[in-house]
Amino acid sequence: MRKYLVFDIGGTDLKYAIINRQGTLIVSGKIPTIKTSLAAFIQSLQAIIDRYVTVISGIAVSVPGKVQHPQEVIEFGGMLPFLDGVQLSQLLKAPVPLIVENDGKAATLAELWRGNLKAVNNGAVLVLGTAVGGGIVLNHQLVRGTHDQAGELSFMKAGTTFAPTEMYGAKGSAVGMIKAIATAIGLPDITDGPAVFAALTAGDVTAWTIFNQYCDQIAGLIQNVQAVVDVDTIVIGGGIAVQPLVTATINAAFDRLRAASPMIRDTLARPKIMTSHYHSMANLYGALYQLLLETETIKYA
Repeated sequence: MRKYLVFDIGGTDLKYAIINRQGTLIVSGKIPTIKTSLAAFIQSLQAIIDRYVTVISGIAVSVPGKVQHPQEVIEFGGMLPFLDGVQLSQLLKAPVPLIVENDGKAATLAELWRGNLKAVNNGAVLVLGTAVGGGIVLNHQLVRGTHDQAGELSFMKAGTTFAPTEMYGAKGSAVGMIKAIATAIGLPDITDGPAVFAALTAGDVTAWTIFNQYCDQIAGLIQNVQAVVDVDTIVIGGGIAVQPLVTATINAAFDRLRAASPMIRDTLARPKIMTSHYHSMANLYGALYQLLLETETIKYA
């Protein structure tokens, strides 16, 4: 059975995995993402490729930033600006097909392939991380848009202006929420997510005030998406989604939003709001699915 090497390039960690055609995870690992230079970054990827090149039939890479298809050129690169304008297939050496996919769209493709959108015609994925990534699925197909930038939810206005701090990339940042709670309750490490959720589980009032405000923001974003595309299911992804408290509290916030607006409640159907099936592995599985779509001439499952 064919095996594939898949990368998920994040601002902190570079995850990799060997996954077979049926979606079985065979090998997984991660290393710190090299940020010093493009050359050093490429070298770190190449070392992993060289380790597995004799047993793989293809390579798929999930990256921050916009990806132009079919050229697979990365634009912007998010927290890794040296990726702007890069075509990884020209820099990495491997005798197998290599594709690149935007991380938010990869997370969406994972849910579409074998996750919580597998049996859904119309859905969306919200990836709560440093910013808000995501993707839209209509008629059981990922919507890319004219410029491969459909689903860039971070750029939607959440405040009074389109200043970066007033858009959902900031207002919906899970990393920002963790830091705000950790600072407010005096944690020594303001990036300690498990300690933040321990405080929430223990009922810390200060933590809950900030967390509820955050979930209200995400509920507002979901309502904006629902008003535009009318989906059946919204999937909540990102590292914090592994905490059951997250999706439950977002659901409660969404119900409060609808209760406060009878016009919305009585006019617009409520979508299901569910936790990601793949959690932190979603980008790996979604990038692989895109590789299969491109190289095996398969249709959306």
